[in-house]
Amino acid sequence: MPSNLINSFLSLQKYCEAENYKGWDPYDGLKSRIFQSTPLKHWDIARLAWIQAFKRNPINLRKLLLVPKEHNAKGIGLFLNGYCNLYKLAKNGDERFGSESELLGKITKLADLLLSMQNRDYSGACWGYNFDWQARRLFLFPADTPTVVATTFCASALFEAYEITKNKTYLKTALSSAEFVLKDLNRTECEGGFILSYSVLKGNDTVYNASLLGAKLLSYCFHYTGNEEYKNISKQIVNAVCKGQAEDGSWVYGLLPVQSWIDSFHTGYNLDAIAIYARFCNDNSYNENITKGFDFYLSNFFLEDGTPKYYHNKTYPIDIHCPGQLWVTLGTLNKWSDNNELSMKVLNWTVNHMQDKKGFFYYQLKKGVSSKISYMRWSNAFMFNALSYFLLEEYGK
Repeated sequence: MPSNLINSFLSLQKYCEAENYKGWDPYDGLKSRIFQSTPLKHWDIARLAWIQAFKRNPINLRKLLLVPKEHNAKGIGLFLNGYCNLYKLAKNGDERFGSESELLGKITKLADLLLSMQNRDYSGACWGYNFDWQARRLFLFPADTPTVVATTFCASALFEAYEITKNKTYLKTALSSAEFVLKDLNRTECEGGFILSYSVLKGNDTVYNASLLGAKLLSYCFHYTGNEEYKNISKQIVNAVCKGQAEDGSWVYGLLPVQSWIDSFHTGYNLDAIAIYARFCNDNSYNENITKGFDFYLSNFFLEDGTPKYYHNKTYPIDIHCPGQLWVTLGTLNKWSDNNELSMKVLNWTVNHMQDKKGFFYYQLKKGVSSKISYMRWSNAFMFNALSYFLLEEYGK
């Protein structure tokens, strides 16, 4: 890896640490103290319009309209997982990103922060986002409403932190999240099994990748406990989603007609989750689904020069998740050595086009005016974690 790309990660690391991992988010508009002081906060259409105005505007309105920088649980989980990867590098003698003791301190700090951020009102440990979010289908997710997505990222990171620290509180907390998945999430019967709801709220139960993240979490829990219920539920979810895979290997986002798009990073989420299930539950029944999905992923979401595409049939907007997820997926599926050239092309393109001289990464590039706002969870935490996989593959093995 060229030295300028090492410097790219160090620049990102320096930026995130200087910000103490706090920042803004594409969806945090309702945190505006100005908006919350008006009657508009009680009107769903106004809430939706306000969030979209913040999300779509290439000019950052947050400072002007008093949106605070805060910690986000999923972002902290991503940082924690990334530092665990860096610790593995340091154990092998590569301390360019921190010594073992320094990284252990950061891992402990972030893991303890995650423990303090969990929502304790449900059957097991779970996490949500630090802001109210008005969904397109006109229902409100209040701040800290737990989701299977945030919970899986947080619990998975705690499992990794446990492996390094042997702090049993991290393990116990992560394992308890299985009870959240089993008892608090809704289920929708689907051919071959069922899929999980995105959150504890009703009416958001049609998303493939969210369901598979739940299966991924239960697979982790099975790995540590041997509880057959975790394995059986995971298999039903994986089976349902694989039944929904198209013949060409693709998945639409969800079951509703308005969720019929096919995108890059959610395809990566699906592949990761099925691979984790196969590994931890010792079930190779879905190898063909992984192979077909991975072939579709590589063939449809990256151009020859390394440009990452958002959709299978069009490039823009190029979201920072699109390149980042590639390195996580290659690492999880053990496909790194076969795709090193593509990986390097995508990395060079991303650093050259989507990293600011201050170290942070941009949110999205568009054909017109792009959004180059620094978002801590969506852009920087995601890339910190993703690049840690790149570093681990290149230098840790």
